[in-house]
Amino acid sequence: MVTRYRTVARDAAAEIEVKRSRFRCALTRVETEDAARAAVDRARLDHRDARHHCSALVLGPGAEVERTHDDGEPSGTAGAPMLEVLRGAAVSDTVAVVTRWFGGTLLGAGGLVRAYSDAVREALAVAGTRERLLLRELVLEVGHSDAGRIESDLRSRGVAVLGATYAAEVTLRLGVDPSRADLLHAAVAELTGGALTAEPVGERWVDVG
Repeated sequence: MVTRYRTVARDAAAEIEVKRSRFRCALTRVETEDAARAAVDRARLDHRDARHHCSALVLGPGAEVERTHDDGEPSGTAGAPMLEVLRGAAVSDTVAVVTRWFGGTLLGAGGLVRAYSDAVREALAVAGTRERLLLRELVLEVGHSDAGRIESDLRSRGVAVLGATYAAEVTLRLGVDPSRADLLHAAVAELTGGALTAEPVGERWVDVG
């Protein structure tokens, strides 16, 4: 079971020039293929004077979905090498779109592979990366007089406090690595003398770093 993976820290762009051809890579964090297609469409609209808008995308915690498109470049010279760079950086939920303005000099297959790869590497250097963790989400209702103490203690034990709602009681929304859920339940029992239990409500991915 995948409980962590890496994605880009922010959307970013970078441009390189090879023999007067310009290669501009836009990296966008996405969660669906529709969102990735929208990123390609934006590049086409923003840079209508360019000849090619090649793309590569990786989606899912386990990189379950991979797609490439050469957009008129010789087969295997654009999308595939772009994808290899994303794989090498171990990032997912990311689409790379490289827009090329032809400079008048043919680069050959090897030149194109290097240029498209280098453009993605440059954009990754600008974007940076961050981890995402899968957390089991639980809620714990506590009295106002105990909420601060319990929240502080749980944080010190590595439990993420995802939010708090104040009403007649305080509802703490907690997150923990699924493999450590039993430790959370033991901590709650210890802190409340066995009077309270945290109720699971699902799982969610959260950014860290």
